[in-house]
Amino acid sequence: MQRGFKDLIVWQKGYKLSLLVYQVTKEFPKPETYGLRAQIRSCAISVPANISEGYERDSKKQYLYFLNIAKGSLGELETHLLLSKDLKYITEKQWEKIECLRREVIRLLRELITFLRKKI
Repeated sequence: MQRGFKDLIVWQKGYKLSLLVYQVTKEFPKPETYGLRAQIRSCAISVPANISEGYERDSKKQYLYFLNIAKGSLGELETHLLLSKDLKYITEKQWEKIECLRREVIRLLRELITFLRKKI
């Protein structure tokens, strides 16, 4: 059986992070529909989307490029989530749950990037 990006733990965790972010941001104030909520959701879905896009590319160099975009999106997501917590759009408990998963995904991404760089 051929393996694909959905077999990657980092993709699975990134996808789970996206689902969690979508659930938590449902309750954001209406004025944030096209503001902070949209930004957070965009960052979150960018992670598994870029992992899968890079995986399907023809070279490790391109794969690394997309993995680094995913890593950047995780950094951006952290800032937006901190702002959401400080604005009281999300609770401390929600933030901790998302942040724990976000840190796990970034750790896995760093490990994958390091592994792939050694193979170039």
